[in-house]
Amino acid sequence: MRKSIFTTAASMALLLSAGVAQAADTKAALIPGGPHPYFAAWEDAAAAAAEDFGVEAEYSVPPAWELSQQNEMIESLVAQGYNAFLVFPGDASGTNATLGELDDFEIPSATLAGCTEAPTPALFCLGTDVYNSAYLGTQELIDAMGGSGQIAHFTGFLVDPNTQLRIDAVEKAASEHDGVEVMQVIADIDAPEPADEKINAFLAAQGDEVDGIVTTAWVPAVVAATSLRNLGDQRIKMVGIDHDQVVLDAIKDGFVHGTMLQNPYGQGYIGVYAMDLVRSGCTMKDDAPWLTTAQTDRFIDSGTAFVGADQVDNYQDAMVQETDKIMADFKDTYMNCPN
Repeated sequence: MRKSIFTTAASMALLLSAGVAQAADTKAALIPGGPHPYFAAWEDAAAAAAEDFGVEAEYSVPPAWELSQQNEMIESLVAQGYNAFLVFPGDASGTNATLGELDDFEIPSATLAGCTEAPTPALFCLGTDVYNSAYLGTQELIDAMGGSGQIAHFTGFLVDPNTQLRIDAVEKAASEHDGVEVMQVIADIDAPEPADEKINAFLAAQGDEVDGIVTTAWVPAVVAATSLRNLGDQRIKMVGIDHDQVVLDAIKDGFVHGTMLQNPYGQGYIGVYAMDLVRSGCTMKDDAPWLTTAQTDRFIDSGTAFVGADQVDNYQDAMVQETDKIMADFKDTYMNCPN
């Protein structure tokens, strides 16, 4: 028998709400795994979706990157009547138990920005194809390096289901070039203190040996861009990730070659739209053009794009276009809806 993650009070709230689930208005919750600047765009997306679709949408952040704290937040929101959940999995496997319990009470869920491992109760996973993004970013870096040299890879939390995929992708891209080697992978540094300490220690000890840096998490991108600027070093080529202003300014000033954009706003906005359709009686199509990843066979790519110095002033345009493209036929492509 599966142990319930919910308290008796929350379970009672679920029981009371289950009977009126289909009649209730959509109250969607967007919950990351913990505090992180990447997810800030979900708050804006929730507000815009609430206005555009006439629903309630709440962005709530657990105080720390611990699965138990994310579960407690979900429990609290269930007790408050939230009836659709969009979650970045605190654990690729462990989050399935939480989503399964929601599903038992006919509360739909999907994952955003990271996927749970199949089989999963999540209706879909909408996020960056992180393997492809890291692979393409590394290829851009290798081109900037002239096709050869030593690469350092700075990446995120190992608990993040995306991190190993990114490590594998960088290694794959490097392996396709005879003169390229990944000399160092530094993980678990997607927070200011460890990123600052480990990146600067690496550059102090091995800066003369490295030719390129690829970062596949937000905070390491910011710290590495800042460090290269402080060193005044434009010899070391760097490709970052995301759209922190520090990184964008470093691209403009020649300290960073470019960055791989993701689309967190589109993830949140499209996610709320989809949950409202599910709450209205739509179901996901089995024969939709789902993508398959190492974790799920119901993946939707929310988009990625390389932005260099020529595009940096208009970087938002690429992701707006991607969001509009997905939204244009999302319902017809992925959902069966009653007439």
